[in-house]
Amino acid sequence: MNDTKITNTVASHRTMGDSTADVHRARDVTRAFTDSLSPAPPADVADTLVLVVSELVTNALRHGGGRYTLELSASPDEVSAAVSDPSHTLPREVSPDLNGGSGGFGWHMVRRLTDSVTITAGPGSGKTINAVIVRTHGNSTR
Repeated sequence: MNDTKITNTVASHRTMGDSTADVHRARDVTRAFTDSLSPAPPADVADTLVLVVSELVTNALRHGGGRYTLELSASPDEVSAAVSDPSHTLPREVSPDLNGGSGGFGWHMVRRLTDSVTITAGPGSGKTINAVIVRTHGNSTR
């Protein structure tokens, strides 16, 4: 299910997925979303949001119950991605596997690349991770 709404100051888009093929679609949806904004965010901000979305939906599929809901939004000052999954288990820092290729990089990247990350309970027994990136370089709190 997709639902796009645009107002004078805020744009938003919602999509859901439950397979690894949906990770690619989530990246494409995110790229189309940032491209549709006026003014568009700088290319590095758009690229960062695509990477963050890719990591969050991959983690939701692997560790969060096998499905996700992605909500993208933008205001004049920031772009954000909220990824919900059915698991109540919070993300945790693990040491990245530098030799075996089993992962461990995603949550580190999300926290490093965003200006703000919050985790809230719900919907239901799950959780929502909201990642925010400022649209202009001068406003970054990183």
